[in-house]
Amino acid sequence: MGTNMSKKPALRVGIIGGGISGVALALDLCRHSHLDVRLFESAPAFGEVGAGVSFGANAVRAIAGLGLAEPYGQVADRTPEPWQDVWFEWRRSSDAGYLGASVAPGVGQSSVHRADFLDVLASRLPEGIAQFNKRAASVEQQGDEARVLFTDGSDYRCDLLIAADGIKSAIRNHVLEGLGAAPVAPRFSGTCAYRGMIDSLRLREAYQAAGIDEHLVDVPQMYLGLDGHILTFPVKHGRIINVVAFVSDRSSPAPIWPKNAPWVREASQREMLDAFAGWGDAARVLLQCIPAPTHWALHDLAELPGYVHGRVALIGDAAHAMLPHQGAGAGQGLEDAYFLARLLGEPQLRASDLSALLESYDALRRPRACRVQRTSWETGELYELRDPAVGSDEQALGATLASRFDWLWNHDLDADVAEARARLGWATLSDCA
Repeated sequence: MGTNMSKKPALRVGIIGGGISGVALALDLCRHSHLDVRLFESAPAFGEVGAGVSFGANAVRAIAGLGLAEPYGQVADRTPEPWQDVWFEWRRSSDAGYLGASVAPGVGQSSVHRADFLDVLASRLPEGIAQFNKRAASVEQQGDEARVLFTDGSDYRCDLLIAADGIKSAIRNHVLEGLGAAPVAPRFSGTCAYRGMIDSLRLREAYQAAGIDEHLVDVPQMYLGLDGHILTFPVKHGRIINVVAFVSDRSSPAPIWPKNAPWVREASQREMLDAFAGWGDAARVLLQCIPAPTHWALHDLAELPGYVHGRVALIGDAAHAMLPHQGAGAGQGLEDAYFLARLLGEPQLRASDLSALLESYDALRRPRACRVQRTSWETGELYELRDPAVGSDEQALGATLASRFDWLWNHDLDADVAEARARLGWATLSDCA
């Protein structure tokens, strides 16, 4: 023991899962001397399955709030000028007729390749914080301590355990059981997506040859049809066009994905083209430029009755995995990380505050994340002309889509943090320090 007896021992914070939310949170928390942070990742190294991920204005603000604006800027893409504020232009599937546009001022379509973003985040993590080949098997709690057991037989004890281990979370059911709720497994949405990347010069040439407007290459597009929709947006500074073509099978109200079938597989171009037979030239020529698409079965989670049990909290997809139709899933994980980082980073934080802190996290973050989950599903219905109010009414569709996402993008996360601080009896002044 040192002579300075007044120094409190650092609070031990364990983070399970080295995806974007977990690493972003660890990066912020490890700056604080009152916290001892450890991050555990099941894989041998950081890495995400390669796919583009998009961020709304709310997520871009959370990224900046976590001190990550500069690394994000290094790898992020946005729509080229003069269309930099366009999120998507909406078009008819049959002939690419214009239905309207959604504009996100100052942000537009902001996206990044998951692996690129994770690389730049992980490279900033100080030595010794992350441990690999650590797959969580189970959690137990005793008193004010959580203990996570790993499949390699080792364990870790902490004052706070944060599960950022994704839609297939190993820790979620511990929380639900603690709340007296039934376990929740990922559910298949009935929608599958074909994904591919196209060299933008190749697409431009193909569109020129077919007499299709090249504007469709430069600006994010979404083609809307019955039970299907296709989105495109430029990435890698316009050199590559990211394409995701969604198709929904509505034959069953509760579709089931075969237990042993992989969620992601290789697909043939023929299979993809057959799924969009009868669509117009812009869609057909686009898909013909993808020789070997991948096929993704889209899963989400039901809204959970709680994200916290004792000293264990769920964040990101472990708590609220959602469909990608609002480009909002990763952003909700980053909002979780920002909210917790602002509170856990408070120098006056004591172990005795943790229960109230987690209570405020659940009370303030869960209703919003649940709403984003719910509306992400509803938005997919809208895109595929199945919205009960709008259907295939093109005028209503254009008008609805123009303003539909404002509540999502314009959310004031700092007001949530201020509300949590008030609940904890903390002055808000130190936020300005």
